[in-house]
Amino acid sequence: MKKFEVETQRQENSMGTDERRKKYDLEDRLMADRVVITGMGIVCPLGNDVETLWKAILAGKSGVAKTTIFDASTCPTTFDAEVKDYDFTEYTKKPQLHAHGNRGSKFAVGAAVQACKQAGLDVETSEPADGIDRSRLGIYLGAGEGSVDNDVFFAAIVEGWDAEKNEMDWGRWAKVAFGRMDPMRELEQGPNMPVAHIAMLTGARGPTRSCLTACAASTQAVGEAMMLIRRGDADVMITGGTHSMIHPLGTMGFNRLTAISTRNDSPETASRPFAVSRDGFVLGEGAAIVILESLSSAKKRGVEILAEVVGYGSSSDAFRITDMHEEGRGPIQAMTAALADAGISYKDVDYISTHGTSTTENDSIETIAIKAVFKEEAKNIPASSVKSMLGHLIGAAGAAELITCVLAIRDNIVPPTMNLNDPDPELDLDYVPNEPRKCRVDIAMNESFGFGGQNNVVIVKRFT
Repeated sequence: MKKFEVETQRQENSMGTDERRKKYDLEDRLMADRVVITGMGIVCPLGNDVETLWKAILAGKSGVAKTTIFDASTCPTTFDAEVKDYDFTEYTKKPQLHAHGNRGSKFAVGAAVQACKQAGLDVETSEPADGIDRSRLGIYLGAGEGSVDNDVFFAAIVEGWDAEKNEMDWGRWAKVAFGRMDPMRELEQGPNMPVAHIAMLTGARGPTRSCLTACAASTQAVGEAMMLIRRGDADVMITGGTHSMIHPLGTMGFNRLTAISTRNDSPETASRPFAVSRDGFVLGEGAAIVILESLSSAKKRGVEILAEVVGYGSSSDAFRITDMHEEGRGPIQAMTAALADAGISYKDVDYISTHGTSTTENDSIETIAIKAVFKEEAKNIPASSVKSMLGHLIGAAGAAELITCVLAIRDNIVPPTMNLNDPDPELDLDYVPNEPRKCRVDIAMNESFGFGGQNNVVIVKRFT
């Protein structure tokens, strides 16, 4: 608020009644530079609301179990982290509008309604009374594509195969597919569709965007939503992410990449970030939504402020599709940019929510990057991974982990990295092994790195 104080002090002694409106316009404009969180919602493997998630994390509970969405018994990996006991119709008065939505869209409905309710934002009403101009209410999600109608698609392949010619008869395939495929189901697989469902819920007509930058998507969405508010394009943004890749092609694709764990004998402990025995991440799913709002808007509406978003940094490795640069140059650049955007030093950060996937490469290079940025303080800052319990929610991962950062600030408790019973001797940071830790947390950094070399970092702080 230093900029605001300087500007107002210049006017303080000479301001008359007629000039008050100009003063308030200035105040609104400068407070818009500050972006706060006023609502949070989640649907995930550890619970379908924020407090259930947090209790599970502090108890060290695992959301990982045998795959039930499809028969994975012959796959190299037979487990995942699935959303359980969730019914999207409990969150809407108009379930027919969302019935064709893909799995991610239906998750997003529940998470968005939770977040809106906490932020005092009306849903499913033609006459909202929450004080938010719908033309200045936007949506930005990191959202993945839905799974295709596999049963019909492959049935068409089987029936379209010409055994005599030993080739596909695409005309016959098209006839079968056209006759059986649900057009709405196919349309709903687009990564922008969760945004459309939230717009229908809330009436949001402001900036509407969707990004698909793999595991970094929802952190990118939050960071860029913050920037939209800062530059005055919106007063409120519904942001975060949603994704589900738990289907045969998703699981087998990651198996072929050797990216996911095959620890079928112990699914609950398969995610082992920073452990010498780590063998890949655990595929998860879910949705995590936060409501970002200009400080001016939040104060006018009198809603509770949960935390302030103060910094965002983004970069690309410009290296390889599946491998991170061995010196961690992309993560280093993103972290450094986020600190600069927040106007703080690395010495001011109290907690790092790591990407911490439990892959050999990610955990090693992320550690290298943290050491490069945090220098002599690197070993003194708690840096944990909730993926050890939550699994990897892919496009929703960053926003889910951002929510845990806000809760860490609220309760002054750092979540643990579970299953860290055999720490990798080459990785020597404070990963908060196996038990949550009480400590003062005023500023937290949340890191997300995605396939393709995308790196996004968001910094949140206690609101004062």
